[in-house]
Amino acid sequence: MSVGVSIAKPGTAQADFRVCNATQDLVGVSIGYRARAGWITEGWWAIEGSTCKTLIEGPLESRYYYLYAEDGVRGGRWDGPVSMCIAELQFKITGVNDCYARGFQKAGFREYDTGNQTNWMVQLVDDPESEATSASEQPFITQGDGQ
Repeated sequence: MSVGVSIAKPGTAQADFRVCNATQDLVGVSIGYRARAGWITEGWWAIEGSTCKTLIEGPLESRYYYLYAEDGVRGGRWDGPVSMCIAELQFKITGVNDCYARGFQKAGFREYDTGNQTNWMVQLVDDPESEATSASEQPFITQGDGQ
């Protein structure tokens, strides 16, 4: 597992939820969160190897976010125990119950407790010792010029 602190350059966004793909493969990412309308899952963000994408722009409004990702080349997954709905193509789904009955698939999402931080970053990494995949998380620390 690789853990580090990422620092944004001055003038970049002051708050967001980012996912960085530290593998060499294309990864598809989906996110879940609680909104006023209820539970929402959204996907897919295609993140090339060794790049990052912002999934949520602006200050984070929830404490908990949920992530599910698939390696588009080797088929590995970053998942967890929290069941939420996904679709095969780009989606935004309200609700986490009756996924199959509503024509969706179900996937296990991993919970991230942001501790009410306004920034957060998850780094998807290969675990070379077990040939499995893992994710590291940390507050996304920004240094800015007051913008």
